[in-house]
Amino acid sequence: MANLNKQTIQNLIGLCRINCSDEEQESLLVDLKKILEYIEQLHEIDTENVAPCYHVLEGASNVTREDNVGETLPRDLFLANAPSQIGGMIRVPPVIKQS
Repeated sequence: MANLNKQTIQNLIGLCRINCSDEEQESLLVDLKKILEYIEQLHEIDTENVAPCYHVLEGASNVTREDNVGETLPRDLFLANAPSQIGGMIRVPPVIKQS
């Protein structure tokens, strides 16, 4: 099993950029040790002759419907509901900042 200690938890907290109190760090250490112990138990299971399972439900398939174009809202009425518009289109805040 991996060697988990308070230093390891503090390193992980720094990598994750989260703040944890000392009590939360202790709780996290206990929880991570339990998770690793469970994984160790899973390693003990013999899976030599077990076929890989790529899907939980073997017979599952996507259910789709036809894409039928219905009646659309007139542009003027559509844009009347927009908080901001420009050139007949809805104005949205920029998502990519230019440097």
